Amino acid sequence: MESKVSEGGLNVTLTIRLLMHGKEVGSIIGKKGETVKKMREESGARINISEGNCPERIVTITGPTDAIFKAFAMIAYKFEEDIINSMSNSTATSKPPVTLRLVVPASQCGSLIGKGGSKIKEIRESTGAQVQVAGDMLPNSTERAVTISGTPDAIIQCVKQICVVMLESPPKGATIPYRPKPASTPVIFAGGQAYTIQGQYAIPHPDLTKLHQLAMQQTPFPPLGQTTPAFPGEKLPLHSSDEAQNLMGQSPGLDASPPASTHELTIPNDLIGCIIGRQGTKINEIRQMSGAQIKIANATEGSSERQITITGTPANISLAQYLINASSVAPGPYVRSMFTA
Repeated sequence: MESKVSEGGLNVTLTIRLLMHGKEVGSIIGKKGETVKKMREESGARINISEGNCPERIVTITGPTDAIFKAFAMIAYKFEEDIINSMSNSTATSKPPVTLRLVVPASQCGSLIGKGGSKIKEIRESTGAQVQVAGDMLPNSTERAVTISGTPDAIIQCVKQICVVMLESPPKGATIPYRPKPASTPVIFAGGQAYTIQGQYAIPHPDLTKLHQLAMQQTPFPPLGQTTPAFPGEKLPLHSSDEAQNLMGQSPGLDASPPASTHELTIPNDLIGCIIGRQGTKINEIRQMSGAQIKIANATEGSSERQITITGTPANISLAQYLINASSVAPGPYVRSMFTA
């Protein structure tokens, strides 16, 4: 792949991925898709936007480098236009910079930073843009976010220099691309019933109600109408009725008190962070929600997996496993499980 800089840019075809929030994506798409259509036609680059009801979306720009830089320029100037329009309705006096987030394979970030930070310092000084490389990889991926801030012109020059680095230092090994997770639907529990929030309405959800009751079978429910604020802000990804029914088919029923048993899961290290959550918030929610005891073994040197031990009734274990799987992306092929006495 040719990586020399010529007068017109780099004489290669590139693919650059951007991470954007829903509002930013809406600005790029425009009314009836007119803005993105214009960007495609005028830049000559292919611009694809990931599908799905996600708070974040991936915008992929592919084409010859001169086409990519034109597309970046159009995006940067569109964002600056949005900032100017928003300032006309506010009391702010200083204009905030335009900000774009690139998604870059982690194996290339060392070259982008340079020895002792020399390369990233050089890019900052020569372009006038602020560049920050995230310390952590994006969830369930081997990619990092690289945030660029500044004027549209500074951002374009910065992207050109980043492209040179990426071409000179190709990714090492396989790259697991970041895929934003769909927005989950808020769930509330009141009077032992589960409701999903859709707009201004609370819609009864019988499948989640039964799952919740199974998990709480040894805990008396409060009187009808009394809310149970046990899980503030809890958000559950809603699975299909069939999945819920299959899960509930493993349960012994509400009137039984079966003896406790133990279930073990083997989880890849790169998924364990999603299950634990920031400062353990996610695993604590799963413990509260399921009523099960959950222990995560320490990482073993040389091992790419971690052991999770779940103890409780079959219903507690089933719901805990359901919630653990829901916390990780595409858990089916990655999670191996086995029952012990």
